[in-house]
Amino acid sequence: MRGEMLAIPVAFAVLVAASDGAERGQLLTGAAAFGDWRADAPMVRRKITPADLPPPFATRSADNDARVVRRPASASPQVPPGFRVALFASGFKEPRSLVTAPNGDIFVAETEVGRIRVLRAADGDDQPRQTGVFASGLDAPFGVAFYPPGGDPQWVYVAETGSVVRFAYRNGDLAARGRPEPVVRTLPKGGHTTRDLVFSPDGRKMFVSVGSAGNAGEGMKPKSPDAVARWDAAHGTGAAWDDDTDRAAVLVFDPGGRNGRIFAGGLRNCVGLAIHPRTGDLWCSVNERDGLGDDLVPDYVTRVRDRSFFGWPWYYIGAHPDPGHPGARPDLKDKITVPDILLQAHSASLHLAFYAGTQFPADYRGDAFVAEHGSWNRAKRTGYKVIRIHLNDGVPSGEYEDFLTGFVVDDSSVWGRPVGVTVAHDGALLVSEDANGTIWRVTYGGP
Repeated sequence: MRGEMLAIPVAFAVLVAASDGAERGQLLTGAAAFGDWRADAPMVRRKITPADLPPPFATRSADNDARVVRRPASASPQVPPGFRVALFASGFKEPRSLVTAPNGDIFVAETEVGRIRVLRAADGDDQPRQTGVFASGLDAPFGVAFYPPGGDPQWVYVAETGSVVRFAYRNGDLAARGRPEPVVRTLPKGGHTTRDLVFSPDGRKMFVSVGSAGNAGEGMKPKSPDAVARWDAAHGTGAAWDDDTDRAAVLVFDPGGRNGRIFAGGLRNCVGLAIHPRTGDLWCSVNERDGLGDDLVPDYVTRVRDRSFFGWPWYYIGAHPDPGHPGARPDLKDKITVPDILLQAHSASLHLAFYAGTQFPADYRGDAFVAEHGSWNRAKRTGYKVIRIHLNDGVPSGEYEDFLTGFVVDDSSVWGRPVGVTVAHDGALLVSEDANGTIWRVTYGGP
C-alpha cells in the first residue's frame, strides 16, 4: 500500500520449506499432544481427547505474557514441503480478520484503529497493486461479510463490538458508498470484544458470535429452578445470566437484523465463524477459560448446531464440572455437546477459513485453516501458528496439524501472532498477524 499507514517492501523474503525432519508427519497423542512451541513444526499432528484432560490445578495457573519483538531479519514462517511463504504486505495497525470478496479483493479489519482496508492483487501477484480505505471511524470492527451470498453482493456487513452495520457495495469498490446503515443496533459490549459474522448459504440467516463478559462466569447470581426453566425456554439451553445475557453464544438474526435469538450457547468466546462450503455446517473457533492450569481448558474448533450447548461456565469439554461452580446446574450435565477438535490449551484460537481453492494439493480441499494467536496463561507457550484441520467430506476425526509455524523467537519473545486467514482468488492462503502488522501469502509449488 502506498501511503503512510502501509509500507510494502520492494524486496520480500521467500522461504522454501526445509527438508523433512524426524518430526514431520508425527502424530502426538495423550500428554504429548499438549506440548508447547518447541515441538511445533509443519506437518506435526496432534489429537487430544476428553480422556486426556488433567484434573483442574494439576499445574499452577501461569501469567506469562509474550514479549513482542521486531521480526528478526532472518525470520520467516515455516511451511510444509512444496509450499512457499512470502511477505504480502506490512505496516498495518493491528490487522485482524481477513475476508476475500467475490471479485478477489482482500478486506482487512484493523480493529484497534476502527478501519477496514481493501487490498487488490491480481491472481499470482505476490503483493497488492492497489489499496483503499473502505471505511473508518468504526467501533473495533472484526467480522466482515458480503450479502447476498454469491458473486454479486449488494452490501458489506461489518460486526463492530457493539453493533452490526452494513454499507452499500458493488464489486470492485475500494471505498464505501455512503455512511453505515445500522442492522443490529445493540450487541453486548465489554469483556471479550471480537464479533464475527457469517451468512447461511441461502442468505436467510445471519450468525453473529459474542464472547463472554468474563473468564468463567464469576459472580453469577443463583436462580431458582423455576427461573432457570423460564430463562432457558426464552433464551436457549444453558443461557447465562446477568452480565453474560446474550453472550458466550452465537446469535442468529435475519439479514435485516430482526428476529434475533441464541442459536448456540455455552461457547465462552467463539472468535471465528465460518460455513463449510460443501456441508453448509456452521463452525466456531473457540477460546476456552483460563486459570485451571497449563493444559486446561483446551481451546477447540467445532461444528455448531441449532440449540446446542457447550457447557460454559458450569462445565467444560462435556460434563467436566468447573471448580468455580460446584454443584451448579446439574440439569445441564447430560445436555452438553462435546467439541469436535480439541486444541492445545490457551492457544487463543481465532479466525478460521475453509480451503475451497485448487492451488493446494487435492487433499487440502474442504479442510480448515485456523489462526492461533498464542498463549499467556501457560508456563511454556502454545499457539503462535496456523493449523490445518483434516476433514473427510466435512467430518472431523479430531486430529489437527501444524501448517505455518516459526513466529516464536524463544521462551520469552515472539515476533508474530496470527489472527486472520482467508483463501485468495488464486487459491493462495493469506495470514495476518497483529504483533508486527504483517500479512503473509502461502502458495504451493509442488515437491
